[in-house]
Amino acid sequence: MIYISMEKELKIVRYPQSNNRSLKAWNAADEYILKHIDEHSLNIANAVIYNDRFGFLSLFLHEFSPKIIIDYKSQEKSIYSNFSLNKLDISNSKFHTPLDKLGLPVELGFIKIPKSMDLFRLYLQQLSVAMDKNSKGLCGFMTKYFTPQMLDIANEYFEEVEQSLAWKKSRLLILSKPKHGKKSTIINEIKLNDNTRIKQYYGVFSGKNIDYATQFLIKHINIRETDNRVLDLASGNGVLAFYINGTKSETEIHLVDDSFLAVESSKLNLNGENIHFHNTDNLKEFEENYFDFIISNPPFHFEYETNIEIAKSLFIDAKRCLKTEGHFQLVANKHLNYKTHLDKIFRSVEITAQNEKYIIYECFK
Repeated sequence: MIYISMEKELKIVRYPQSNNRSLKAWNAADEYILKHIDEHSLNIANAVIYNDRFGFLSLFLHEFSPKIIIDYKSQEKSIYSNFSLNKLDISNSKFHTPLDKLGLPVELGFIKIPKSMDLFRLYLQQLSVAMDKNSKGLCGFMTKYFTPQMLDIANEYFEEVEQSLAWKKSRLLILSKPKHGKKSTIINEIKLNDNTRIKQYYGVFSGKNIDYATQFLIKHINIRETDNRVLDLASGNGVLAFYINGTKSETEIHLVDDSFLAVESSKLNLNGENIHFHNTDNLKEFEENYFDFIISNPPFHFEYETNIEIAKSLFIDAKRCLKTEGHFQLVANKHLNYKTHLDKIFRSVEITAQNEKYIIYECFK
């Protein structure tokens, strides 16, 4: 899809691609940020961009060499792909993780406000410490997703928080005068049982408790004596791998997640020569017939979208990487009807447990 702004005409596509043609690589909140920059002739000498999932803002602002915060491996691939598509030089762009120190001072911070308010909090905490009294923050969101918590969090880190007028059903939060000296953690601790806490960085899935689907899966994990090489697919904070490692400590365990913060969170909870971490959005780095057992609570939300296309591609990857006698166990919400898709991929699919909300499948190659 093509968008024209700031005297530029750029084509921007989604990665991973979607069969749903109504889904775009940006929305009006992204457009509003560009509109505000243009109308106020903002100086973008030292800027940072957060949550630019497909590279919309990074592309239009590339000539100013902003710092681009990369949360996901798929985000990084998308930005590289869109720069190439538009024949733009990416070498001057500066890529950082959400945990990197940004250096002083950041004059402008651009945030597409994420669905996770914990992640928004992490962004603002990291951003505010790198700003001075003359810095500004622009945070875009669609009006239908507004929650008062956005304002509450913004006010924790900035003296002045102004909400713009609505434009094309979107708004901006305009932040100034960062509050320095505020001490707060960016790590949640979640109770696994009476003796164990799982740690994770703000913004990683299910930050207040172990996700209920994951809890249900833990009760029904089918780890076999012959399962010597295991993959935790879409591993999040690593709790499934943590449980398996505690049950069968000699097992070679790999954790894969698209999210940088998720992988870094799992490193807080697991260590050892048998544990291997991978920040990637697919399984291409693994050989065929590699794993005895793959376990997953796969993603089906893409921010505010319900989208099972990513999960379906992971199922195909999982089959390729399973040994002939291997097995793949996953948990899902009942309404997703994954069995229809799994039956087309695997030789055999069994329902091994279910309750009023969740269902556990075990798939055989």
